[in-house]
Amino acid sequence: MAGDLVRHADTIVEDPEHGYGAARTNSGRISVAKQREPAAPGLPFTTVQLTRLDEALTLSSRATGLAFSVYLGDLGQDPRDRAEDLHAAIGPNSAEAVLLAVSPGQRRVEIVTGTDSARRLPDRGCNLAVMSMVASFKEGDLIGGLVSALRMLADQAGHAPRR
Repeated sequence: MAGDLVRHADTIVEDPEHGYGAARTNSGRISVAKQREPAAPGLPFTTVQLTRLDEALTLSSRATGLAFSVYLGDLGQDPRDRAEDLHAAIGPNSAEAVLLAVSPGQRRVEIVTGTDSARRLPDRGCNLAVMSMVASFKEGDLIGGLVSALRMLADQAGHAPRR
Protein backbone atom coordinates (compact mmCIF):
# COMPACT_ATOMS: atom_id res chain seq x y z
CA MET A 1 0.00 0.00 0.00
CA ALA A 2 1.24 3.45 -0.86
CA GLY A 3 2.20 5.66 2.08
CA ASP A 4 2.44 2.76 4.52
CA LEU A 5 5.52 1.71 6.39
CA VAL A 6 6.99 -1.57 5.25
CA ARG A 7 5.94 -4.26 7.71
CA HIS A 8 7.07 -7.81 8.03
CA ALA A 9 5.33 -10.08 10.51
CA ASP A 10 3.89 -7.04 12.37
CA THR A 11 7.28 -5.38 12.80
CA ILE A 12 8.58 -2.30 11.06
CA VAL A 13 11.39 -3.15 8.70
CA GLU A 14 14.18 -0.63 8.17
CA ASP A 15 14.52 0.33 4.53
CA PRO A 16 18.14 -0.64 3.74
CA GLU A 17 18.64 2.38 1.48
CA HIS A 18 16.91 5.08 3.54
CA GLY A 19 16.62 3.77 7.10
CA TYR A 20 13.64 4.21 9.43
CA GLY A 21 11.11 6.90 8.55
CA ALA A 22 10.93 6.14 4.82
CA ALA A 23 7.60 5.68 3.05
CA ARG A 24 6.59 5.28 -0.60
CA THR A 25 3.94 7.80 -1.67
CA ASN A 26 1.08 7.18 -4.16
CA SER A 27 3.20 8.64 -6.95
CA GLY A 28 6.01 6.18 -6.16
CA ARG A 29 8.28 8.81 -4.64
CA ILE A 30 10.14 7.85 -1.46
CA SER A 31 9.51 10.28 1.43
CA VAL A 32 12.17 10.15 4.11
CA ALA A 33 11.76 11.76 7.54
CA LYS A 34 15.00 12.64 9.27
CA GLN A 35 15.52 13.97 12.73
CA ARG A 36 17.50 17.20 12.74
CA GLU A 37 19.84 17.91 15.59
CA PRO A 38 20.13 21.58 16.52
CA ALA A 39 23.62 22.91 15.98
CA ALA A 40 25.63 23.13 19.15
CA PRO A 41 26.40 26.71 20.13
CA GLY A 42 29.83 27.55 18.85
CA LEU A 43 32.50 29.98 19.81
CA PRO A 44 31.86 33.60 18.88
CA PHE A 45 34.91 33.70 16.59
CA THR A 46 36.53 31.45 14.02
CA THR A 47 40.22 30.62 14.21
CA VAL A 48 40.93 33.14 11.45
CA GLN A 49 39.04 35.86 13.32
CA LEU A 50 40.89 35.09 16.54
CA THR A 51 44.17 35.32 14.63
CA ARG A 52 43.18 38.75 13.29
CA LEU A 53 42.30 39.95 16.78
CA ASP A 54 45.50 38.55 18.29
CA GLU A 55 47.57 40.23 15.58
CA ALA A 56 45.82 43.58 16.12
CA LEU A 57 46.35 43.35 19.89
CA THR A 58 50.02 42.42 19.46
CA LEU A 59 50.79 45.11 16.88
CA SER A 60 48.95 47.81 18.85
CA SER A 61 50.80 46.93 22.05
CA ARG A 62 54.21 46.72 20.35
CA ALA A 63 53.81 49.98 18.46
CA THR A 64 52.60 52.03 21.40
CA GLY A 65 54.13 50.37 24.45
CA LEU A 66 50.64 50.24 25.96
CA ALA A 67 49.03 46.96 27.01
CA PHE A 68 45.83 46.59 24.99
CA SER A 69 43.27 43.97 25.98
CA VAL A 70 39.72 43.06 24.99
CA TYR A 71 36.90 41.74 27.18
CA LEU A 72 33.83 40.32 25.46
CA GLY A 73 30.90 39.37 27.68
CA ASP A 74 28.22 40.56 30.04
CA LEU A 75 29.17 43.65 32.04
CA GLY A 76 26.42 43.33 34.65
CA GLN A 77 24.18 46.00 36.16
CA ASP A 78 26.76 48.79 36.08
CA PRO A 79 28.85 48.27 32.92
CA ARG A 80 31.29 51.11 33.61
CA ASP A 81 32.10 49.91 37.13
CA ARG A 82 32.54 46.34 35.88
CA ALA A 83 34.86 47.51 33.09
CA GLU A 84 36.92 49.51 35.59
CA ASP A 85 37.13 46.45 37.86
CA LEU A 86 38.34 44.33 34.94
CA HIS A 87 40.93 46.98 34.10
CA ALA A 88 42.14 47.11 37.71
CA ALA A 89 42.45 43.29 37.69
CA ILE A 90 45.22 43.65 35.10
CA GLY A 91 47.43 44.34 38.08
CA PRO A 92 50.54 46.46 38.44
CA ASN A 93 50.66 47.23 34.69
CA SER A 94 47.16 48.71 34.65
CA ALA A 95 48.61 52.25 34.47
CA GLU A 96 49.83 51.53 30.92
CA ALA A 97 46.82 49.36 30.01
CA VAL A 98 43.86 50.00 27.74
CA LEU A 99 40.77 47.77 28.01
CA LEU A 100 38.07 47.52 25.37
CA ALA A 101 35.07 45.98 27.15
CA VAL A 102 32.20 44.94 24.88
CA SER A 103 28.88 43.49 25.96
CA PRO A 104 26.95 42.66 22.77
CA GLY A 105 23.88 41.50 24.70
CA GLN A 106 23.68 44.80 26.55
CA ARG A 107 24.78 46.84 23.53
CA ARG A 108 27.49 48.48 25.63
CA VAL A 109 31.06 49.41 24.83
CA GLU A 110 33.47 50.79 27.42
CA ILE A 111 37.09 51.85 26.97
CA VAL A 112 39.07 52.10 30.18
CA THR A 113 42.55 53.63 30.26
CA GLY A 114 45.15 53.66 33.01
CA THR A 115 46.81 56.80 34.35
CA ASP A 116 49.71 56.65 31.86
CA SER A 117 47.70 55.50 28.86
CA ALA A 118 45.05 58.20 29.48
CA ARG A 119 47.68 60.90 28.78
CA ARG A 120 48.24 59.43 25.33
CA LEU A 121 44.61 58.56 24.58
CA PRO A 122 42.32 61.55 25.07
CA ASP A 123 38.58 61.02 25.47
CA ARG A 124 37.95 62.32 21.95
CA GLY A 125 40.13 59.58 20.43
CA CYS A 126 38.42 56.92 22.54
CA ASN A 127 34.98 58.22 21.53
CA LEU A 128 35.92 57.98 17.84
CA ALA A 129 37.06 54.38 18.38
CA VAL A 130 33.75 53.58 20.10
CA MET A 131 31.77 55.11 17.22
CA SER A 132 33.80 53.04 14.76
CA MET A 133 33.13 49.86 16.74
CA VAL A 134 29.41 50.57 17.01
CA ALA A 135 29.15 51.16 13.24
CA SER A 136 30.82 47.81 12.54
CA PHE A 137 28.77 46.00 15.19
CA LYS A 138 25.55 47.28 13.60
CA GLU A 139 26.68 45.58 10.38
CA GLY A 140 27.29 42.34 12.29
CA ASP A 141 31.10 42.62 12.09
CA LEU A 142 32.28 42.14 15.67
CA ILE A 143 35.89 41.32 14.83
CA GLY A 144 36.15 44.10 12.26
CA GLY A 145 34.94 46.61 14.84
CA LEU A 146 37.43 45.46 17.46
CA VAL A 147 40.37 45.40 15.03
CA SER A 148 39.49 48.82 13.64
CA ALA A 149 39.20 50.31 17.13
CA LEU A 150 42.56 48.86 18.16
CA ARG A 151 44.21 50.38 15.10
CA MET A 152 42.57 53.75 15.72
CA LEU A 153 43.65 53.79 19.36
CA ALA A 154 47.20 52.75 18.46
CA ASP A 155 47.39 55.54 15.86
CA GLN A 156 46.07 58.04 18.40
CA ALA A 157 48.54 56.93 21.10
CA GLY A 158 51.53 57.10 18.76
CA HIS A 159 54.81 55.24 19.10
CA ALA A 160 56.17 54.05 22.40
CA PRO A 161 58.25 56.76 24.07
CA ARG A 162 62.02 56.18 24.06
CA ARG A 163 63.47 55.40 27.46
